[in-house]
Amino acid sequence: MSASTGSATTAGTAAADPPARPGPDAAGLLARDRAHVWHPYAAVPDSGPLSAVTDAQGVRLRLADEAGRERWVIDAMSSWWCMIHGYRNPVLDEALHRQVDQFSHVMFGGLTHEGAVDLAETLLALAPDGMSRVFLADSGSVAVEVALKMARQYQISRAHRVGSRLTRTRIAALRGGYHGDTLGAMSVCDPVTGMHAHFADSMPHELFLPRPPRMGAPREELERWAEEARGLLHAHRDVLAGVIVEPVLQGAGGMWTYDPAALTLLREETRALDLVLIADEIATGFGRTGRLFGCDWAEVVPDIITVGKSMTGGYLTQSAVLTGEDLAREISSGPQGALMHGPTFMANPLACAVSRASLGLIGTGRWQPAVTRIEAGLAAGTARLAESPIVADVRVLGATAAVELTRPVDLRVATRAALDAGVWLRPFGRTVYAMPPYVTSREDIATICAALGAVVSAEEAR
Repeated sequence: MSASTGSATTAGTAAADPPARPGPDAAGLLARDRAHVWHPYAAVPDSGPLSAVTDAQGVRLRLADEAGRERWVIDAMSSWWCMIHGYRNPVLDEALHRQVDQFSHVMFGGLTHEGAVDLAETLLALAPDGMSRVFLADSGSVAVEVALKMARQYQISRAHRVGSRLTRTRIAALRGGYHGDTLGAMSVCDPVTGMHAHFADSMPHELFLPRPPRMGAPREELERWAEEARGLLHAHRDVLAGVIVEPVLQGAGGMWTYDPAALTLLREETRALDLVLIADEIATGFGRTGRLFGCDWAEVVPDIITVGKSMTGGYLTQSAVLTGEDLAREISSGPQGALMHGPTFMANPLACAVSRASLGLIGTGRWQPAVTRIEAGLAAGTARLAESPIVADVRVLGATAAVELTRPVDLRVATRAALDAGVWLRPFGRTVYAMPPYVTSREDIATICAALGAVVSAEEAR
């Protein structure tokens, strides 16, 4: 079997371990890391499992541990959901090489460049009808911050124009949601089950709607949810600026898949109450759920869309906020006269170049049969795990599979079990999940499912 290059044309083909290339002294690198580096969601000193990446190709990472052992493993995480085209993708590599030979960065205040304009046009061509303006930002969290500012500035501008004294600046979000780690984004993450409860006194206190019923739930369950959500929105209509949701799939809130009818209701209610509907598509956008955007499941068009992660194919950090002409012009005519945000690295030319290349691959449509194939493989390979006494639920949607346990996962045990099965996984809370690149082969999907099973077995044994 030939090694996958990670290009869009390799989707569904089997891949052997790529040839090894010289790497750094892994043991020394890990020791230096332990001495000086602070990792995400980690303590200092950090005694958790740690591997060094010494190479990457296709859907595989070459990892080395502190004992000096090296092995190629399948990256079932897409490096936190962004490497949808795999590593060392020749199309994305070439785009970056071409741009770096021209210029790598330029400020975006008062200046523009072809890459940024082309990227905006490409995004709008993929987006639902009604989107006409693109604000390019640095990361997913920053995109959410910008979207929240847009919703608030829109309401401030409207109130100023009509002479209203209403202060509509609060945001409604869904229980179970996650939108990022900056202060504004944290305020719309679940305040109880999320990761930010200790910062409650530092954040705006927002309104939280109940988590929608799971996809395929009985109609009466959805109706009960709708009644409660509708009642909360109407009761707070005079103070709310907008509603933010992750469409149909809540990511870091536990990979919860919910009924698209909930999106339909929220679109109807936000229109009736003149609230801004924000769709956080940073994790769900560009095919992850089996539709190009999560909102496509309900055929709704939000007022604002945030995208990121896979937009660059995982190569660089970049995000975007899309909205329509009416909202943009309302903000621009308000008392501040402009959208009050301006990142230093906004529209970075390197990021724009690789985003355009990534979206070009998406635009071919090859992602759709690939995601359909991955979904079928994940569903077949994880079905039996529901029989385990420690498994509370198994959920599969698009290129995502989640196995929810009845107790928190032991990260050390789970990491060891997955690596021994030849797969890199990063569980959190009670959830063991996989979000593989779209170029992952059938054989590799089967290996990923076996690794999920190995983690469940290891958890049963402890």
